[in-house]
Amino acid sequence: MLFTELRFLPFFLLVLAGHWLVRHQGWRKLWLLAASYAFYAAWDWRFLSLILASTGADLIAGHRIHAARAAGRRGRPWLLFSLVVNLGLLGFFKYFHFFVDSGVALLGWLGIPAGAPALSIVLPVGISFYTFQTMSYTLDIWRGRLAPARSPLDLALFVAFFPQLVAGPIVRAADFLPQLERPRRWAEVAVRPALLLFLAGYLKKACISDNLAPWVDAYFADPAAYGAAAAWQATVGYAVQIYCDFSGYSDMAIACAALLGYRLGRNFDFPYFAVSIRDFWRRWHISLSTWLRDYLYIPLGGNRGSRWFQARNLMVTMLLGGLWHGAAWTFVVWGGLHGLALVAHRVWERAGLRLPAVAGWLLTFWFACVCWIFFRAASFADAWTALGSFVLFRAPGDGTLAGPGLPLLAALLAAHGAARFTSAAEALRRLPAPLFGALLGAAAALALAFTPVDYHPFIYFQF
Repeated sequence: MLFTELRFLPFFLLVLAGHWLVRHQGWRKLWLLAASYAFYAAWDWRFLSLILASTGADLIAGHRIHAARAAGRRGRPWLLFSLVVNLGLLGFFKYFHFFVDSGVALLGWLGIPAGAPALSIVLPVGISFYTFQTMSYTLDIWRGRLAPARSPLDLALFVAFFPQLVAGPIVRAADFLPQLERPRRWAEVAVRPALLLFLAGYLKKACISDNLAPWVDAYFADPAAYGAAAAWQATVGYAVQIYCDFSGYSDMAIACAALLGYRLGRNFDFPYFAVSIRDFWRRWHISLSTWLRDYLYIPLGGNRGSRWFQARNLMVTMLLGGLWHGAAWTFVVWGGLHGLALVAHRVWERAGLRLPAVAGWLLTFWFACVCWIFFRAASFADAWTALGSFVLFRAPGDGTLAGPGLPLLAALLAAHGAARFTSAAEALRRLPAPLFGALLGAAAALALAFTPVDYHPFIYFQF
């Protein structure tokens, strides 16, 4: 069930009404948990067992670790139990074929014949997101930064809360669990900002990203058939597409949670306005980048030790961050390129060198686009072809792309960019209710009019 699908509207209105009509906090949480499981079951009910297994493992591990710490022990065996369960499920369903195929290829390169087992494994939607979320719960308890959830219901809702279950933002237990204990009233909900945020997310996803999808897909289906101009159109188009797709989902998730009285952290902060690669990662997929920083980079040593060790920590973090996105070497290369850029940026800063803001912005955006080629391409062969066309203007073909409603897309993008520098959203929130409703309805009707008929799932659902 997608936020942009028509069937989501009655589902959410039913959940919203039931949530606010029920006064008892415990029943409210149970209602939300049932709705969250129903939301996930709409994708494939069989994979509910994985969420239940992950929840159960971390429920047990969290309490055992807390008890061990109270007795003066670390509780390391129970931490390992949690990591084995969570990473084991993630590794099997997402990375089994990747590691097996890579091993078979390596053996073949060494002259050792080997075959891969034929298993049909379906990737459960959202498994990368809720796995990281549940692991952070147990890790925070092990570090002594968090007490276990007060009830199994609280932990289950933390893991399965439907607005952010399948594509984030990745939530920390320390931020979410206290919200489950606080009484809330409908009068406290910032309805107008939430509605505006949901509409903005819908516009980005359905009106921009989905309209760009056929254009981008046509190029990356056969990069060798197109010229350099098409490579630039498709590569920059994909940069816009993936941003509008993912940030649009995040906006809608945050808005739905807000209407239910819950606060989720911001996941994007205009990343294409970044003036350096470090600035980019402060703005792009914030919940993931901070997760990697806190649970991988810092435990590896972070900024401690020699500069070589710091560079190693950055590279390991970004390589694994790339692998988190997809079970293919192209994603690893994408992460590695960003890691190298972050290391180079540190060397540049330590040398006391600076770029003018405009030059830094252009270079950062260009580099992000180069990296997106590896992220989007189906193979290294396609990536090299697209890269040669984009960077060296050496295109094997001469095909062109016709943009889908480019003037409209450009206008929507300009409006989105202008939102960073204006207070238009704040002015809209202060309008009289009838005028606000009329404008919101008109904008929604316009958005629906420019929504493509073809179904386009959210890009990050595959991760």
